[in-house]
Amino acid sequence: MKLNLQNPIIFFDLETTGVDVAKDRIVELCYIKIFPNGNEESKSMRINPGIPIPKHSSEVHGIYDEDVKDCPTFKNIAAELYKTFQGCDLAGFNSNKFDIPLLCEEFLRQGIDFDVAKRSCIDVQNIYHKLEKRTLVAAYKYYCGKDLENAHSALADTRATLEVLEAQLDRYPSDLTNNVKFLAEYSKMNNNVDFAGRIIKNDSGVEVFNFGKHKGKPVADVLLRLDPSYYSWMMQGDFSQNTKQVLTRIYLAAKSRR
Repeated sequence: MKLNLQNPIIFFDLETTGVDVAKDRIVELCYIKIFPNGNEESKSMRINPGIPIPKHSSEVHGIYDEDVKDCPTFKNIAAELYKTFQGCDLAGFNSNKFDIPLLCEEFLRQGIDFDVAKRSCIDVQNIYHKLEKRTLVAAYKYYCGKDLENAHSALADTRATLEVLEAQLDRYPSDLTNNVKFLAEYSKMNNNVDFAGRIIKNDSGVEVFNFGKHKGKPVADVLLRLDPSYYSWMMQGDFSQNTKQVLTRIYLAAKSRR
């Protein structure tokens, strides 16, 4: 079943120097952009991360320092990549937890506010785990009846993720609706406000801290009344750029309501 689209959607996959969203960098990015009329465009690009690629990471994805030493840095491609992604919904495999947050960090380092709040973000892995609970290789075999060749090649993983989602729509017509907003909501596994889950929404929809001494307390109350110095502490701390961006948004919105 082909996707029913209102906006273009980009399936993408990253290969990186590691799994720390706040500190690691992209070494390869591949995407498939699908338009509402069914047209597709795809691209695969190697990126010089500006830091050494650890051996254990290279052994996973097969990309070594020598392979990317002459490639553009993310700074070189950020503006053009942002134009490609602008106005698009997003999808991937484990993308809500890893690929989207890490991509946002890369953009924020270049001063580009890659805001996903108004985008629908489908995590195909979360749909799979809710309904079958396995991995991409197993998902591809289960849903598509094929072995995933070149696993951990970003382009192969990206194409497989698209095919798995289309097969999921065919297999679960009573559970899934062919609508990007529905699939994005269905594939969510948490109520995070920031990608790292440092700030979440409670059962009443209020933004609260999800760690530390103020866990469970409304962010606005802590920053404006209970512990005003907490904002400066977090902004100077080892938190991701996305967490700091969300914290600042809540802080400024709360101040404006006073």
